[in-house]
Amino acid sequence: MNTPLAERMRPQTFDEVCGQKHILGENAPLKRLLEAGKLSNMIFYGPSGTGKTTVAGIIAKNAGMEFRRLNATTATSADVRAVIDESDSLIGADGILLYIDELQYFNRKQQQTLLEYIEDGRITLIASTTENPYFCIYKAIISRSAVFEFKQLEKGDILPALDRGLARLNDETGGHKTASAETLSEIAFMSGGDVRSALNSLELAYYVSRDEITVSDARSVSPKGYLAYDRSADDHYELVSALQKSIRGSDENAAIFYLAKLLESGDLLSPCRRLLVIASEDIGLAFPMAAAITKACVDSALQLGLPEAKIPLSEAVVMLATAPKSNTAYMAYNAAAADINKGLGKQKDMPSYLKNNHFFGEGEQKGDYLYPHDFPNSWVEQQYLPNDLKDRIYYRFGQNKTEQAALDYRNKIRKDRKQ
Repeated sequence: MNTPLAERMRPQTFDEVCGQKHILGENAPLKRLLEAGKLSNMIFYGPSGTGKTTVAGIIAKNAGMEFRRLNATTATSADVRAVIDESDSLIGADGILLYIDELQYFNRKQQQTLLEYIEDGRITLIASTTENPYFCIYKAIISRSAVFEFKQLEKGDILPALDRGLARLNDETGGHKTASAETLSEIAFMSGGDVRSALNSLELAYYVSRDEITVSDARSVSPKGYLAYDRSADDHYELVSALQKSIRGSDENAAIFYLAKLLESGDLLSPCRRLLVIASEDIGLAFPMAAAITKACVDSALQLGLPEAKIPLSEAVVMLATAPKSNTAYMAYNAAAADINKGLGKQKDMPSYLKNNHFFGEGEQKGDYLYPHDFPNSWVEQQYLPNDLKDRIYYRFGQNKTEQAALDYRNKIRKDRKQ
C-alpha cells in the first residue's frame, strides 16, 4: 500500500480535522461563513501539516464544486490557464474551487493573473501559505479574500488522530498491535505540530515493531530534528529570545549554539526573521551595513534551504554578535510614538511651510520654506517638528565610532553656518 497513512486518513468532515477549533469549532468564523452558504475566496496561512489542504478539499466537497489543486513551487501560469479553460466547459455545474498551495512562490505577475478569474467568478480561489500573507501575497488578492490563520497543533490535537491511525493500520493488516500512551505522546511530540508527519511516523513505526510499538521504534524512524527542542511549546520562544540576547550581549559562541538548536530542529524561518530584526534593533546605526549584509545572508539561506542555509546564517550570526551595538534609532522611534499616543504633534501644529504646497487650510499661509540644498553643506536652521514639540529630542547619538562621526559632522556644519 504505497499511499501514505496520512493521505489514506485525510479527514472528510470538519469534525475530523485536528485542532483549529478557533476557526472550525462551534460558532467559529469559518464554520459560520460556510453554514451561511457564503463561499468566498480565502487565504489560509500557518505551518505545514495543520490542515490547510484538507479543509479546502472539504469545502469544495460540501459546495459540490470540482476541486483542483496546484502547488506554486512547481506550477506555471499555463497550469492556471488550463484550470480556467476547464472551468469554461463546466457551465451549469457548481464551478471549480482552485486550491494553490504555497502561493508566495508565485511572482507578482503570476498572482496578478489570478485576479481576472477571481473577479469574474470563473473560479473560487483558496490559497495557502506558510508565510505571513500580508508580506508575501499581492494586496489586491488579499483585499478580495477572507484570511484565516491555521495554528500550530499541540500534542493533544494530534493524539486522537494517532489513535485512529493505529486502529486503521490494524484493520488494514489484520494485526493487533498496541502502543502505549507514552509512545503515542512521543510520536506527537516528535512531529513538531505536523499531523501528517505524525501519522507517517506512526506507520513506519508500526511496520518496524513487533507486538507493541515502543518509544524506541518511534525514534528509530523519526527525523533527528525532534532532539533539538519542542517547537509546539515555549521552547521555541525561549530559543529565539536566547539567540537575540546572546547577539546583543556580543557572545558569538552562545549565539551560534542557539542558531544550531533552531536549525537542527528544521526551523529555518524563525532565525531568519529574528536576525533581520536584530540587525536593526541591536546593531543599528553603529554599523548600518549590518542590515544589508544580514538581508543578503537570509536571502541566500531561504534560496538554499536546509542544510546549506546554516552557512550564510552562521556568517550573519557571528557578524552581528561581534559588531558594535546601538539601539538609538529604535529608542528614538519609541519616544516619538509615545508622544503621538499622548495626542501630541497634531497636524494643525505642523509649520505651514512643511505642508503640501498646493493646499493650505483656512487662515493658513504658505511660510517661507528654506530649501536646504540652496545653503552651504545643504543645511539651514528652521523648525520641522510641530509647534507643541518643537524642542523635543528623540534621537541621541550613540557612543560608537559611526554615530560619533555623524555627530561630529552635524556639529561642524552647524558651526560653519553660524560663522
